[in-house]
Amino acid sequence: MLSAFTRAFKTPDLRKKLLFTLSIIVLFRLGSQIPTPGVSYEQVQVCKDEAGSGQSGLFDLVNMFSGGALMQITIFALGIMPYITASIILQLLVVVIPRLEALKKEGQAGQAKITQYTRYLTMALAVLQATGLVAAARSGTLFQGCSVANEVVPDGSMFATISMVVVMTAGTALIMWLGELITDRGIGNGMSMLMFVSIASGFPGALWAIKQQGDLAGGWIEFGTVILCGLGMVGLVVFVEQAQRRIPVQYAKRMIGRRSYGGTSTYIPLKVNQAGVIPVIFASSLLYIPALVVQFSNSDAGWADWVRQNLERQDAPLYVLTYFLLIVFFAFFYVAISFNPEEVADNMKKYGGFIPGIRAGRPTAEYLGYVLNRITWPGAIYLGLIALVPTVALIAFNAQGEFPFGGTSILIIVGVGLETVRQIESQLQQRNYEGFLR
Repeated sequence: MLSAFTRAFKTPDLRKKLLFTLSIIVLFRLGSQIPTPGVSYEQVQVCKDEAGSGQSGLFDLVNMFSGGALMQITIFALGIMPYITASIILQLLVVVIPRLEALKKEGQAGQAKITQYTRYLTMALAVLQATGLVAAARSGTLFQGCSVANEVVPDGSMFATISMVVVMTAGTALIMWLGELITDRGIGNGMSMLMFVSIASGFPGALWAIKQQGDLAGGWIEFGTVILCGLGMVGLVVFVEQAQRRIPVQYAKRMIGRRSYGGTSTYIPLKVNQAGVIPVIFASSLLYIPALVVQFSNSDAGWADWVRQNLERQDAPLYVLTYFLLIVFFAFFYVAISFNPEEVADNMKKYGGFIPGIRAGRPTAEYLGYVLNRITWPGAIYLGLIALVPTVALIAFNAQGEFPFGGTSILIIVGVGLETVRQIESQLQQRNYEGFLR
């Protein structure tokens, strides 16, 4: 990977793209440090420094995707989360709404229209999430256990609230624009790259916190153990993410005029983890709903205590079991809506393709569905186990902070890293192609 980056910097046009991407990343990180107008930055720092404050399991997911900007209430506090949510909702609606499904089949023009709908939905979600964040900061819910939590937003006027919501929504729009700039003029997918930077920016602080909380040899033993566990997880994730089942496909020869077409052999790559990180995000978001209801209801009833003990604490057995089962369920659900065996079989039949030993048409669709179900099981179990690593680690180390090498963060970082390296290597191959005369 390092050799690919070295060769990329030696190529003028690729060097420009890499430097442009790095400059956008610097702007993104600068925006993550600028406080939102109306927020008392001094009180935010007090809450972050106090023991047990600045960490709320309810907001951990959004805080991770914002690179820590959420708990500092900066102009980029919402991060990339509204866009991720909007993209997931649109992917689900494409299966449900025939109009969106027809747009998807129209090719580039239809995809551009769906992208526009995603932007509109992102802005609507940004307004809702910004309003909720301002309300949580003003009520003290955002920084639980902090003595000055209610003083984080000192101005309670309607004008101040609207100003904060507008600034955070504009920050989300700016993040979308920066991501699209990277996609058009930089390297890799812009949104994925910004997500990668947001997650990776939290690693140094989390690792140093584990070192300071450790008791063995000044915390260095715990620090080294976490580093080794993280490297092992990265190796496992790379191995599974690269694993795939290749279904051989043969195309029959066709004579058109005096020319012969077809007769080639290829394959359909079915990844073991076909769903990616989407099931983990779905399961996390769904488990946050009961905790969110309890937080904003401020109820002391029996049902609220039961939710706090069983669905809000990450070390509760019911939480662990529910989280694992939800990930497995959403893995099968997302694979079912994202890969259609009937459509693949019809396209193969249309162009004269067939799987050796399998008849074209319905038998091919049934065979693809059978194989997909078989490889989804290990992929879903793998996702569930990876996602539970932070919970097991926090229990084992008796830590109060955030385990840096969480399942979601490792899956995203490895996936984005592999995809970026592939794009760099493919562009290098195009520019260093050796012809017959060389």
